[in-house]
Amino acid sequence: MNTEQYERMGQGLGFVAALDQSGGSTPGALKRYGIEPDGYSGDDEMFDLIHAYRTRIITSSAFSGDKILAAILFEQTMNRDIDGIDVPDFLWHVKGVVPILKVDKGLAEAADGARVMKPMPELDALLEHALSKHVFGTKMRSFVQAANEAGIDAVLDQQFEVGRRILDAGLVPILEPEVDIKASDKAEAEALVTEGILSRLGSLPQGQRVMLKLTIPSEPDLYADLVAHPSVLRVVALSGGYSRDEANRLLAQNHGVIASFSRALTEGLRVDQSDAQFDATLAASIGSIYEASIT
Repeated sequence: MNTEQYERMGQGLGFVAALDQSGGSTPGALKRYGIEPDGYSGDDEMFDLIHAYRTRIITSSAFSGDKILAAILFEQTMNRDIDGIDVPDFLWHVKGVVPILKVDKGLAEAADGARVMKPMPELDALLEHALSKHVFGTKMRSFVQAANEAGIDAVLDQQFEVGRRILDAGLVPILEPEVDIKASDKAEAEALVTEGILSRLGSLPQGQRVMLKLTIPSEPDLYADLVAHPSVLRVVALSGGYSRDEANRLLAQNHGVIASFSRALTEGLRVDQSDAQFDATLAASIGSIYEASIT
């Protein structure tokens, strides 16, 4: 494990850029960027376009380790290059940004008000490959739709079981039991998720730490015990569909929690912008998210 990256993730000022849209979410990301589905044919063209978009973000003068601690990548992005350099190495050695890999394969059907992750039969091979690409950590998402104890237990049991496998492989996992911001009992669900995480942190191997990616809570500072827990390297928040302004406002109420935004980060970026316009829009976005993360 890279000690410099570990210390940066645990103590650095900044936030995590989520650039990990996968096959299912890529068409939406491209549409928000200004590329309609009829603008490409087939998955290969789609993934080439999203890589060009991510490359434009990463190579922008606005995107650097000054305000961004890490970037979460889709597997295809990890396996591509920028200017002839593997993307994880470009992030770290050129931009000073820690590379993290999304490892889940999407969500299973809903049960008990929650969606656990689909099986990941090739996880061990993927983790080995990620290490060979100099990736620091991983991220995996589940989805909680209601304050249902059975569903939340299923989500957290799976997150921690897979998380321990990732730790054993030598990577630092981000556990992501997202709570739906539209849930009618969102606050109750967040409280159950928080209690469930706290009760399971003691099951981690001695001296090992995980990161947590959580919905911005309805109750400010709900995650204070998680932020302070010795088994937690960092708590980051997802934007979850909030606009950037709203996500920033809510995040700033949660001390010690930093952003890990995707849609909110790229809000306003368009394919037809000049490089100067694109860089200015991205710089404004990064600046506002950084300020909310260090408040």
